[in-house]
Amino acid sequence: MTVRTGQGRARRARRATAVAVIAAGTVLTAPGTVLAADGLPKQPLTADLETGGAACVAGDERPYVRTVPQVVARLYGPGGGQPGEASRVRGEFEAWWQGEGGAEERVSMTTSTMNDTAPFGWQLPDTVPDETVVSWRVRAVNDAGASAWSSEGAGAPCEFVYDRTLPDAPVVTSSDYPDDNTWTPGAGVRGTFRFTARAEDVVAFAYEFMGELPRTADVRPDGSAEISFVPKKSGRQVLSVQAQDRAGNRGPRTSYTFLIGEGPAPVAHWKLADAAGSRTAAAENGTAARAGAGVTFGAPAPSGTPLTSTASLDGSGHGFLTPGAQVVTDTAKDFAVGGWVRPARVDGTRTVLSQDAGTARAFTLGLTPVGSGPAWSFSVGGARVTGGLPEAGDWAYVLGQYDAETGTVRLYVNGREVGEETAAVPVAGEGDFQIGRARGAQGYRDRWQGEIGDVRAFDRIVVPGELTALATRTALRVGHWALDSAPDGLAPETGGGAPLKLGAGASVFRLDDDPCDIFDPDCVQDWPLEGDGHLGLDGVTGHAATEAPVVDTAGSYTVSARVRLTDDAPAGPMTAISQGGEHGDAFKVRFDPETSSWDLVLAHADEPGAPETVLSRIEQPDGGFGVGHRVTVVHDASANEVSFYLDGVKFTEGGTAAFDTPWKSTGGLQLGRARTAEGWGEQLKGVVDSVYAYEGVLSETEIRQLP
Repeated sequence: MTVRTGQGRARRARRATAVAVIAAGTVLTAPGTVLAADGLPKQPLTADLETGGAACVAGDERPYVRTVPQVVARLYGPGGGQPGEASRVRGEFEAWWQGEGGAEERVSMTTSTMNDTAPFGWQLPDTVPDETVVSWRVRAVNDAGASAWSSEGAGAPCEFVYDRTLPDAPVVTSSDYPDDNTWTPGAGVRGTFRFTARAEDVVAFAYEFMGELPRTADVRPDGSAEISFVPKKSGRQVLSVQAQDRAGNRGPRTSYTFLIGEGPAPVAHWKLADAAGSRTAAAENGTAARAGAGVTFGAPAPSGTPLTSTASLDGSGHGFLTPGAQVVTDTAKDFAVGGWVRPARVDGTRTVLSQDAGTARAFTLGLTPVGSGPAWSFSVGGARVTGGLPEAGDWAYVLGQYDAETGTVRLYVNGREVGEETAAVPVAGEGDFQIGRARGAQGYRDRWQGEIGDVRAFDRIVVPGELTALATRTALRVGHWALDSAPDGLAPETGGGAPLKLGAGASVFRLDDDPCDIFDPDCVQDWPLEGDGHLGLDGVTGHAATEAPVVDTAGSYTVSARVRLTDDAPAGPMTAISQGGEHGDAFKVRFDPETSSWDLVLAHADEPGAPETVLSRIEQPDGGFGVGHRVTVVHDASANEVSFYLDGVKFTEGGTAAFDTPWKSTGGLQLGRARTAEGWGEQLKGVVDSVYAYEGVLSETEIRQLP
């Protein structure tokens, strides 16, 4: 028998009320009706809805998507998501569209019950048609009933169009670089390319030049786009273009092939290598330049370049050259100017190249004070970029460039970009081109004092390969010791230069000096590292040295040697090669057993206890076997950098360091020892072979090719 109590009747009444509320909440959802009964979830806000990650919108702003999207909503219970008011709800989603026969089709889905702080999502089914406007809405439901639909009242349905049709391949044309198998100049010359769509819904073009990063271009109202491109080198180039529609679909590629010739010659070029006494500078291109009385031809040229001589300007009012004509004809387009320079003075503002613009100048390349010291400078209009460190008596290749596409100026010193790319507004420069001076309101000023050579002006971009070639100084070999022999204790330099004098404990071993039967098990043959012999050092007093310095350690140099250690566990550091002064070494390469590393050590001054810059590479000793290691030190004075290579490899970390405190050593090149606080020390026990020394910087490829 069932006993009915007063509590049971109350529970039944509450359940009946809940059912009535749910029914009411379900029924009262007609457009414009918003339920506000206590306990019901809040109506979802349009701002809390997303279609495939995009905001909920309708009408002309509706998104086009290339995949059937997931729709997401934030739903809130009676507390509206306030702290401490979290409740559990489920989401009812509904989507509809007009079917092929004109009838409305609807699909729906109800999520599981979750905390109302979570996002509620629905991956729409694959039955969603393409090329059709799809609408959707959502409401929140709990045990008390349902909220209003998100589309009701002040809300609106969310809309999208599913578009899976790929656009057709675009048409690509260029009058500057035609796809007709002909060679067109060339590297550094800006060309324009036109893309034309073959469909109305194309909004962008995705394009990529071979070897360049992918980019996009927006479509203009006529369905086309134009882009510009500066080829960085000559050869075959391929441009790949795809049309992209508003859904993000990208169609098939159009491949456009064109042939790029060498960059055109400079519009003006003066080597300034004219005979002493000349009053004009002959032009390789353009007009000969008249030289003022303060110009002297026949001055020294930078070593390692094709130049044979340069022009020296005395810094006076007569120290200038000019063709008496405009050279850069349009300063609003791409242009560049540069040349080799060696300042005699770096105080104040000094001009290498400029072009008149009335009583001012359109551009100026030179040096100027920045902060507490001088810097190289390139100015266009009122904009200026500065960088680098001019030093009196040092050669540098400086080039300034204006890029009309980006509207910026750049400055290059010795082939490297310095300073920060700077926005510029060019001014018309219809006046004369000037070498060694710049126009001012009161006449010419900012005069150059020092040497200038190989001046060039371009009406295009100077590409990276050209910059490197213009600024490169070929390293000059100043010493090579094969160490195959040492008659009378002197190991000859192969070019007839200064020999290495062998000290006590040093000897040159040759294979034919101590032959034995290689089939004899007791035969232990010491094979030369390179060639017919090598230098053996006893680790006590053994060394070899030149009488005088081989490289100028205040300038750029490269020194390399092949070294093999005999001692597996030396008591202290052992130096393979060094060059220094009275108290320290401008550089030395040593093996440090404490860290088991090859180290390049550079003292900052020829003083006891001077600070040092150290580059290291961990490496186990080779125990007297094998070909040893080739150690190479490179000092680039123009970049204020020093690099250390082991077996032709410069490591990304620890391979290069800034070094702006070089000093000119007075001692000879040393093999097998270094300067220490107690005098000569750090003697090497092992062998050294195939020593090279260069004035200048060898490239990484040249270093790898050393034997």
